[in-house]
Amino acid sequence: MYYGVLTLCAILFGSQFLFTKMYNDAYGNDLKAMCVSAAGGSLVGIIILAIINGFSLGCTPFSLIMAIINTVNGNLFLFCSLKSLGKINLSLYSVFSMIGGMALPFITGILLYNEPLTTGKAVCFLFITLAIMLTFEKGEKAKGGIYYIGIFVFNGMSGVISKLYTDMPFEKVPAAEYSILCAVVNLVVSLIILLFLRKIKRPLNSKAVISIIGNGVLGRVANYLLLICLLYLPASAQYPFITGGTMVVSTVLSCIINQKPSKKEVLSVILSMAGLISLVIIK
Repeated sequence: MYYGVLTLCAILFGSQFLFTKMYNDAYGNDLKAMCVSAAGGSLVGIIILAIINGFSLGCTPFSLIMAIINTVNGNLFLFCSLKSLGKINLSLYSVFSMIGGMALPFITGILLYNEPLTTGKAVCFLFITLAIMLTFEKGEKAKGGIYYIGIFVFNGMSGVISKLYTDMPFEKVPAAEYSILCAVVNLVVSLIILLFLRKIKRPLNSKAVISIIGNGVLGRVANYLLLICLLYLPASAQYPFITGGTMVVSTVLSCIINQKPSKKEVLSVILSMAGLISLVIIK
């Protein structure tokens, strides 16, 4: 059942590709654009999660602290992403981001929570890593090694923070309420940053608004479902599955919008599918 929920999460995350592309085309990808997207997406997320949770909102000191840590981590990832623009190879950026998002929760689950390293997990991790590496394209821009590290660590820490929140023995609010807290904190931080950027005048257009709403709903709901799955599935299985599944979905969607994938991308999807199947059927 919960692998079915993870499949839904992968579809939601992969579908964000369409809205992200729309937003970048309509509004850009500088700090102003990213903070507007973060603020708008958080506000939309608060609304949709409140509806899901029956407009119930709780808070404990631990939940609030973890929400703040989650937001700080997300903004550090954003900082590294912005600083890396124009300095590092974009495909290498994607490689470090995806491997970090998969590897750190995988290692955390096995080393800190004694999750078993099964043959299926190992095979899946290998296949997904190979699939990610195939997305790398050589380019002229290869500077900014410190940003590789930041992108790898901060994207990976997102999953680790979720795992820690789920398993640490402190009083906490349920997944939906924690997700709302994270959105609220992120909204506040984004608005504060936007105050310093208020001199940059750039009105939103309809495409930008639609993409913000789409990304906000898909991202917040997917992360909420991931928190629920962490109660029942090991992180060492969940995050490789999500990484591979998201790659498959985003590639399929790129075909639908007439962005023909290369042979390497097709092979990457095949490897990802092999990894997902291995995870589910090999014990």
